[in-house]
Amino acid sequence: MKYFRRAISTILIFLVANQFSIYNMWVKNPSAIAISAMISAVYLLIFNIKPTLKKHSTKRIAAMSNGTELLFVFICTVTLSTIWAAVVYFTDMMSGKNTLINIALVAVVCSIIFWNGIIRVYLTSVQLGIKWRVIGIICGMIPVANILVLTKIISLTDNETEVEEDRFVLDNTRVESEICKTKYPVIMVHGVFFRDFRFLNYWGRIPAALKKNGADIYYGGQQSAAAVKDCGVELAEKIKSVVEETGCEKVNIIAHSKGGLDSRYAISNCGMDKYVASLTTVNTPHRGCIFAKELIGKASDNLKSFVSSKYNSTLLRLGDKAPDFMAAVTDLTDESCAELNKICPDMAGVYYQSVGSYMKKLTGGKFPLNVSYNIVKKYDGVKNDGLVEIESMKWGESFTLAEPKGRRGISHGDMIDLNRENIDGFDVREFYISIVSKLKDMGY
Repeated sequence: MKYFRRAISTILIFLVANQFSIYNMWVKNPSAIAISAMISAVYLLIFNIKPTLKKHSTKRIAAMSNGTELLFVFICTVTLSTIWAAVVYFTDMMSGKNTLINIALVAVVCSIIFWNGIIRVYLTSVQLGIKWRVIGIICGMIPVANILVLTKIISLTDNETEVEEDRFVLDNTRVESEICKTKYPVIMVHGVFFRDFRFLNYWGRIPAALKKNGADIYYGGQQSAAAVKDCGVELAEKIKSVVEETGCEKVNIIAHSKGGLDSRYAISNCGMDKYVASLTTVNTPHRGCIFAKELIGKASDNLKSFVSSKYNSTLLRLGDKAPDFMAAVTDLTDESCAELNKICPDMAGVYYQSVGSYMKKLTGGKFPLNVSYNIVKKYDGVKNDGLVEIESMKWGESFTLAEPKGRRGISHGDMIDLNRENIDGFDVREFYISIVSKLKDMGY
């Protein structure tokens, strides 16, 4: 149905764009030509405002879908018009002057449709990211390359529309079930070098998906970079405040990367075991990262001092109370984690589980958390997520591995929806919904 609709739209726009050549050859009635021109102008206006009558789940999806529709019709109209112009030119069906006038009309019509479409998708698409937006701009004036890139953009936004519409339908069909309405609220704990900012969610689209399915979500709010002990103390205060604010008695914690170590410290050494029902760690280096020790060992004191001071001063301005870059990095080494494991035993009454993922190659994930893949591969192990090796991620009563399909791996950043990317074979939002729904089923 979608392609039938697009075919009809393409034919109509093709007729609008090439009406001068068509009428010049076969229609001699000036009145008929004038009426047709007015009808074409009205249709062109309506088509640019609303290319389809299809209803969409959100205004953003509607704008992106309509933009995709415009671009699809644009590329088809340009192709057909080019073929038509060649036929007209080589068969001498029109004079050279009239051919140029027709080409000008086609250019005006197609330009209107293109800019309307590209602006819509550039303003609304998540999947285009910075990469395809930049490539689109760079290749815009390069023949052939611009068509290839535009085809890719159409493919990405078309797929994004389908994915988001399917998710909207899925969430609506189970909204009353509240499959993520756990007994205790969920605290999501970020990893190192990030903060819980209001307008830039560390967890991407995951919290919104959990909330739609009934979850009560809070955030750890600890500093971006500090020793595990210091972050653990901060996290303990957050846990107590949530318990006091809601009267919930306990919380479930989902913690990514170093956040898992911070959470274990809070539970084992800050008396939070009585307030925590479960801890789910995500790609957490429980046994540390050998590559982190190697990097620290090879870096000069001047370099470490320079990087640390720059980071700490910047994060002080962004809200950290006492950032400590070197302490945070040092606590991620295998030696530091071995010592941490001695003083952070699993506490009775707390359910511990872990999840993880891995990449298959350097390009199996996106920048920036894939750049260290080969280094981690050398020192820690082949199966790693770009920062942490699989064996280091395992902790608790169960371990769930998110297996990559094909050549595409699942990186450290993919596990928190860092790039907001729809990965074939791995729906990160549904992955977390399954985690929380299982916690609900277990009575947590």
